[in-house]
Amino acid sequence: MGIKTALSKPFALFVSWQINKLRKNAVKFQDKIFQNLIKTGVKTAFGRDHHFAEIKSYEDFKKRVPIRDYEELKPYIDRVVCGEENVLWPGKPLYLAKTSGTTSGVKYIPISKDSMPEHIRAARNALLNYIRETGNASFTDGKMIFLQGSPDLQTKAGIFVGRLSGIVAHHVPKYLLKNRMPSDPINRIEDWEAKVNAIADETINQNMTLISGIPPWCQMYFDCLSEKSGGKKIKDVFPNFKLFVYGGVNYQPYRARIEESIGFKIDSIETYPASEGFIAYQDSQKSNELLLLADAGMFFEFIPTETYFDENPIRLNLKQIELNKNYALILNTNAGLWGYSLGDTVKFTSINPYKIVVTGRIKHFISAFGEHVIGEEVEQALMQVAAEENAEITEFTVAPQVNPPDGELPFHEWFIEFGKLPKNFEVFSLKVDNILQQKNIYYADLITGKILQPLKIRQLKKNAFIDFMRTKGKLGGQNKVPRLSNDRTIATELESYILM
Repeated sequence: MGIKTALSKPFALFVSWQINKLRKNAVKFQDKIFQNLIKTGVKTAFGRDHHFAEIKSYEDFKKRVPIRDYEELKPYIDRVVCGEENVLWPGKPLYLAKTSGTTSGVKYIPISKDSMPEHIRAARNALLNYIRETGNASFTDGKMIFLQGSPDLQTKAGIFVGRLSGIVAHHVPKYLLKNRMPSDPINRIEDWEAKVNAIADETINQNMTLISGIPPWCQMYFDCLSEKSGGKKIKDVFPNFKLFVYGGVNYQPYRARIEESIGFKIDSIETYPASEGFIAYQDSQKSNELLLLADAGMFFEFIPTETYFDENPIRLNLKQIELNKNYALILNTNAGLWGYSLGDTVKFTSINPYKIVVTGRIKHFISAFGEHVIGEEVEQALMQVAAEENAEITEFTVAPQVNPPDGELPFHEWFIEFGKLPKNFEVFSLKVDNILQQKNIYYADLITGKILQPLKIRQLKKNAFIDFMRTKGKLGGQNKVPRLSNDRTIATELESYILM
């Protein structure tokens, strides 16, 4: 047993006590954070504009602070980016996390001296909680890799700017620096394919015990390792690889192929980090649910998704939520985001403690005919049939085909890159469609009413999504393809990758 393994276990015991306190007192933590945020926010331009000095309760807050997405909050953020102090949070932020979607422009998310430690604490606690639960700490003595963006930072008005993963790289605890891979020069390579290739060369003979990253980019790394090792499974390349940590997308569509590449069902921890804050992590190997981090400097609000687009949507705090209901997640943070719509939807699976699953994106849906099909429904339908039919899904996205040629009925068009093909595409497609109808009665009504025809699957060539993301300059890092679109912007570009 190495010294880090030995020392991590008593530390994990202490952290486990802290996590249990969180589990039992989430609402109390939220109430305290709310009061502290308002008390601090009074000192800012935003606080003055929204009369924070008059806020005595959550009801007062809702009357004064509207829900805003990034674009609506952007006038305040622009002032921060230009170097103005005390706009959203006292002083200037430590960092501006640079982020963007597949189709949207660049966003700058403030990270303050108060919020930065919460990102690090949450990532650390996720690992220590795993050690406490399983007793497995041996990975701490081996090499750990975090597949991430470049740690190179620029400056704007005296504020460091970079990708969240690159910013976090500057805060790796000293006791982990000798374990951490890749080396700094390789980590700074901007071209993602060149970087993955260099990382594979550098790590292939190392004692890798923990690998972390967004699943599709980890798969790219595993494929590169397999090719360089003459087709070996990852378990044979890295015999002591014990823990896979992931986040950023739903893991289920990637699980089968990743486990096939690794060669066994590895222990894994799902995390839910965002540039806006570290929201949740998986706290048990017995369940895929995520523990909501109610003590991490953020006050959460929840909007029932069916009211999100109303003029005055229903806004709830943590103690008002219900189980098994979809909510849009709203953040108020110690970096100065107020009434901020993150864009994600979540569902509570437990209130003792508060645990969630991420169900999709509030603006990623298909409702060209009023069906409002969401990410959770399409992912569950596809993964269930893939398991039944022994097929493997590499990546996929879905869009409506409103005006098909030859006078056909409209349909949902599924663009899928398969790792392993189903034996019968017609059977596979019908099964997915039937399950989707079971999950969404509005979609079922449209099918039975002959408004829509059953979905159609387009098989894409190998590496289609990698090639597509490369054309967008969004290969690697925290970038990912939207699973659902209500228009054909992405679908039209993917048509050139269709095999059948």
